[in-house]
Amino acid sequence: MFSVKPMKPSFKSYLPPVQTENKSVEPPIKKLEPKLLIGEIVVNEANFVRKCINTENNQDDLWGKLICTNFKVSFIPNDDPHKQKRRLSHKLLGEHDIPLTCLEQVVTVNDTKGKKKVLGSNQKLKFNPTELILYCKDLRILRFCFNEAGPESARKVCLAIGHYSHPADLQLLFGFEYQGRRYHEFKGERVNGYPQRTGLRTPFFDRSSDWDREIKRTSASEWRVCSINEDYIISPSLPEFIVVPVSMADQDLKQYSLYFTDMRVPLWCWNHHNGSALVRMASVVDPLTQRKTDQKIFTAITRSHPHRSEVLKSELDKCLPNILEIQNAFIKIRQICTLDPFEESEERWLSTIENSRWLEFVRAFLKQSAEIVYYLDGKNVSVIIQEEEDRDLNCVVSSLVQLMLDPHYRSLIGFQSLVQKEWVMAGHRFLDRCNHLKKNDKEESPLFVLFLDCVWQMMNQYPAAFEFTEAYLTVLSDSMWIPLFSTFLFSSSKQRAQNLMEFAKNKAIPSAEDPTLYFPSVWEWSLQYSTKDQTLFNNPMYVGKGAACVQNGEVKSFSRTKQKSFSSTLRGSATSLRNGLRGGEDTLPRRGSLMSELKPDFSPAKDESPSERYFKEWFSRPADLHGLLIPVLMPSHMALWKLFFLRWVPEACISKGGPITAYHKLSQLVDEIEILRSQLRQYKGASPASTPLKGQRGRPSEQRNMYFRAYSPDEPQTPPDYLTSSFPFNPAGNLCRRYVYGTPISKFLNGARIWLSTETLANDTV
Repeated sequence: MFSVKPMKPSFKSYLPPVQTENKSVEPPIKKLEPKLLIGEIVVNEANFVRKCINTENNQDDLWGKLICTNFKVSFIPNDDPHKQKRRLSHKLLGEHDIPLTCLEQVVTVNDTKGKKKVLGSNQKLKFNPTELILYCKDLRILRFCFNEAGPESARKVCLAIGHYSHPADLQLLFGFEYQGRRYHEFKGERVNGYPQRTGLRTPFFDRSSDWDREIKRTSASEWRVCSINEDYIISPSLPEFIVVPVSMADQDLKQYSLYFTDMRVPLWCWNHHNGSALVRMASVVDPLTQRKTDQKIFTAITRSHPHRSEVLKSELDKCLPNILEIQNAFIKIRQICTLDPFEESEERWLSTIENSRWLEFVRAFLKQSAEIVYYLDGKNVSVIIQEEEDRDLNCVVSSLVQLMLDPHYRSLIGFQSLVQKEWVMAGHRFLDRCNHLKKNDKEESPLFVLFLDCVWQMMNQYPAAFEFTEAYLTVLSDSMWIPLFSTFLFSSSKQRAQNLMEFAKNKAIPSAEDPTLYFPSVWEWSLQYSTKDQTLFNNPMYVGKGAACVQNGEVKSFSRTKQKSFSSTLRGSATSLRNGLRGGEDTLPRRGSLMSELKPDFSPAKDESPSERYFKEWFSRPADLHGLLIPVLMPSHMALWKLFFLRWVPEACISKGGPITAYHKLSQLVDEIEILRSQLRQYKGASPASTPLKGQRGRPSEQRNMYFRAYSPDEPQTPPDYLTSSFPFNPAGNLCRRYVYGTPISKFLNGARIWLSTETLANDTV
């Protein structure tokens, strides 16, 4: 039985009798009003809506108001559910809010007539909806029932959601209205709101100075910043500043650009300290000029190498899945992890995960990247990665190669600069691949999510090598669906510049202003999260540059050494510690690994190929967390990213368990160590009898890097009761499933491997 506190109804005849009977004894309740941003307006709303939480009964369901604005779908419950300490508190979105750009499908249902309709822009609805189901791009499924709401208000709010989630033009996205209003309203405070590019700020690579610093950082002395594409006069999809070989003249580059798709001349990505370079390139338009063009490009790259080493080309279109295959795999795994009815598929759950091919594709990209790493590091040759447009597969592979080779990109700022350089400025089609305008489903493909999954696989295997956490990766993926930032909103630098110029003109913003002042990037995390919440991005296990570690009872510091073979200084360490892998996993895979796949006819050691010897030698030593990292690529080591795929499934949330418990304890331990260090610093230089001042037990709390802090001796050491394996996200509000205890999914949640085919397990090293 449910109870709703009285409020003035729009449709009295639809109120349950219980509500009218209690009208005289219940006090009036506050009016349900949404929290609106600047420029946000309510388009339509419906009262007495039920948000369904449980499929078997209505006990956990919420009653309230469903609202559609020009930015989001918002549900405001009549009564706040049981109060509990929660996770991330978003500054722009409430707990029950969904940005319109996050909606994948808007489905209306009439149970009485057995009708169902997918709503879009300017559509009509010929029946009165009894249910509304919202399928979200972040894998949430939200269900609302209109049994007690008026049929007309239910119809109008559904049509409004369908219409406003399909904007006809890019500048109709809410971000343009919000940022214009915000610029003028906070004009005097914008320096505080949008920090200047100093200190640890993420470089945008939209100016030559950012590229110059990257050239110096990687010691790429034979490469230079080129401005032939200034004002986008050569290619509309390239940035204004690119890095090219010193030996290549601007005039030659302009001529070569005519031969490439979209006139995209080859782009420098990164330089190894041995001199080899990673270069990305689009396909040559005319096959007749292919050989001649390749020769000129190869010659220029060869001259940039100190040893004039050869250049190899890897055509990714021929060895990796295309964007349509990736999209189909993602759709399948999304259906497996989210859609009802679960009881029909639970017995085949593990095999259907495998059959979706998502993990197979993740493994394929990691494998291809590791092979390129071998040529750059092991063979000391430059590598060109090529695909037709140089805007999709190249983005994934170039980023993964640099992540494996360069520890700088495994820091938080470094990783953000990598995404900015290889995705945003290189012209990845975020507008099309994310399908923000929902105009062409054939162009949609989750390449950036695939990349984040690949990064998570490496983090899962080398937890101490990355400064950021999987919560950060998940938040980054969620940020793609918030149209208030320029990072994931456009398909090229030119498109961004043109839209922001038009935006500034329409909003009366001076043309001399820096665009980042009025349309910030997603890296301005303070616009979404508090300082405390941002500490959830920090990995307490991270062994950064200069960080101390304990070895044989002595405190030592890691340092990055420049050597041709990435051998570790910790030779002879226990096998269980090799490569920084979790637990006691075997670090010398015999079959099913990258080594065996590089040469199908794997033979005894005397006949091993150079690549096999290279990888075998690397896996035989403990990993240098400040050098090269190669992921283990056996199928059984490709895990499902639970926090991303299963965070909204209530049955998958382990109460007081999961990886968050380890994170909680590690954070407290790291914080306690910092407090002890601070106390030791206070004793330094003081007399033996001196003691720290009362209240000065460590760093100020607001400056700590950990979300969970150490307990003081006076505080009760009680574990937080709000932790679940889905922390810091809240799974409430998704469609629930039946009980899963004893089923294949329950075994998986308790640690079973995904890849369970008999043939794989027989050939795999566990």
